[in-house]
Amino acid sequence: MDKPTHLIEFETMLLGRHSHLYAPRSRSAGGNLDRSAYVLLSRIRMDGPMSISQLTEAFGLDASTLNRQTAAMLRAGVVERIADPDGGIARKFRITEEGERRLEADRAFNIQGLERVLEHWTPEEVAAFAATLERFNRDIERLDGRPWPRP
Repeated sequence: MDKPTHLIEFETMLLGRHSHLYAPRSRSAGGNLDRSAYVLLSRIRMDGPMSISQLTEAFGLDASTLNRQTAAMLRAGVVERIADPDGGIARKFRITEEGERRLEADRAFNIQGLERVLEHWTPEEVAAFAATLERFNRDIERLDGRPWPRP
């Protein structure tokens, strides 16, 4: 680990491995969304109703993958198909009240887990980490050409 990028690679690998400790996906306290539903619902919440084509463009995934994921979300009752509010031909996916409830429950559970992990950090350390992580993600998005909307 003689280069900082080697250490970053190693630590991001561990971060992916440890995420189940602070944000587990099978639990009774949260909304029990799987990772793909959590991410898709988060994006739809930010952008409003989205078509398969828009989701394909936003995520860089093929339409068949998104069709499977959104079909599962429809069955779970966390999204519904609606006519395009802008008058387009394609139908769009909108979050249901159940989807909002489950997304918010999972988000709150994830935040509680992160707060447990960071409980011994100073507010300044938490803020600096958040800023660095945002910069890291924005640079990935810049290279990928798919910026993520932020609140």
